[in-house]
Amino acid sequence: MSNVYDNILGLIGNTPLVKLNHVTREIPAMVYAKLESCNPGHSTKDRIALHIIEKAEEKGILTPESVIVETTSGNTGFSVAMVSIVKGYKCILAVSDKTKAEKIAYLKALGAQVYVCPANVPADDPRSYYEVAKRIASETPNSVYINQYFNELNIDAHYQTTGPEIWEQTEGKVTHVFACTGTGGTLSGSAKFLREKNPDIKIIGVDADGSILKGYHETGEINPLDIKPYQIEGMGKNLIPSALLFDQIDQFVKVNDEMSAYRTREIALKEAIMGGYTCGAVTQGLIQYAQAHPFGPDEVVVLIFPDHGSRYITKVYSDEWMAQQGFVNNCVHNYDEVFKTEYIK
Repeated sequence: MSNVYDNILGLIGNTPLVKLNHVTREIPAMVYAKLESCNPGHSTKDRIALHIIEKAEEKGILTPESVIVETTSGNTGFSVAMVSIVKGYKCILAVSDKTKAEKIAYLKALGAQVYVCPANVPADDPRSYYEVAKRIASETPNSVYINQYFNELNIDAHYQTTGPEIWEQTEGKVTHVFACTGTGGTLSGSAKFLREKNPDIKIIGVDADGSILKGYHETGEINPLDIKPYQIEGMGKNLIPSALLFDQIDQFVKVNDEMSAYRTREIALKEAIMGGYTCGAVTQGLIQYAQAHPFGPDEVVVLIFPDHGSRYITKVYSDEWMAQQGFVNNCVHNYDEVFKTEYIK
């Protein structure tokens, strides 16, 4: 029998590259999106959830009575919950209140116990989802805290899988890799592998306007003035994760909520790819980078599209949400009428 698996976890990895033909038409390079939404949990976080949990099993850290605890903006939680179901562990997740209701419902459908924490508090605040997860882990018997932000296995998962896949899929011709940075594991692990193959490959991190990562990369210091609220989930940070290898990254590009939202919807509209908010953000990062760094026709660019748009239907794909943010009225691409729905009365 072919294409048959013992369980859903066998589908993790080996995600496709898809050429972008319209959104990046003004960029002469070959631009490909690596569609991590093709993982069974619909995001790149499937890779780290499986890798970290299986390494813990190998070391005897996990037992049949174990409870897995994690901090998540949504995607890691889906992946951890999925792996926990298959392997028979209980799962407790701490999420920020930026997480939309449908994501929380999804997590609960996968059997996770969910704690919703305020997003706009310092990382060391006892109410932050980082501190809540730590507290739960310390108070829960037989618990194991994944701690993706400070777990080197986050990097290793992508060193072992994502990086080699990009190298093989492009036949070693990749010249640039762009990815949004949250924990940093996706870009760091991929970059580490690819630069061992070719140290000239450019690695570009995409950061959120409101995050400290770009400033820290450039100065080595945290600037509290960089911190401000923003809407994009799963990228940017108000702390420095050890899973983000700054020495592997050539440059950061900062993108804002509005342009990332337009770009997300443009990708769906022009490429028929329903990507998450960060897919629009990483594409916007490429477009901004290209304004100062012109590409040539022989260059091969890979954008890591981390998740699926189905998790953002009431956010970036919602006309009402876009209008609430004031985005539709300011749409520089004149898609206002396309994005609006006509009601017959």
